[in-house]
Amino acid sequence: MQYEKSCGAIIYRKFHGNTELLLIKNQNGGHWSFPKGHVEAGETEEETAVREIKEETGIDVILDTSFRRVITYLPKKEVTKDVVYFLAKATSYDYVPQEEEIAKIKWVEINHAATMLSYDNDRQLVSQAKNIIRDSY
Repeated sequence: MQYEKSCGAIIYRKFHGNTELLLIKNQNGGHWSFPKGHVEAGETEEETAVREIKEETGIDVILDTSFRRVITYLPKKEVTKDVVYFLAKATSYDYVPQEEEIAKIKWVEINHAATMLSYDNDRQLVSQAKNIIRDSY
């Protein structure tokens, strides 16, 4: 069994009194999710998350490492993948999609995000993150 690991984050901002999440639509598969990517040699999970967010979206963030969730799934036969998600507060808001990987990026009101996300695991992450995000303001 082959093992893969990626790291990313649920990115939020406060905008006109609303809390919004940054969602990405992947070129490969067309699913809506959160920015993430493979851990490179010598990187910590946190470094990977910040790098991948910047590469995929152009957004700068501050990670909240007290929120750390791991989703495990089987993307292919004989492959187990862990995706580590943190919570991240955006410090810049203008995004630039990484053309090779990202079809679309969108800021979405937090209560509407669940209807756009493609996977139940991601919807559960939003539910877990809501109270923490609310308490951070």
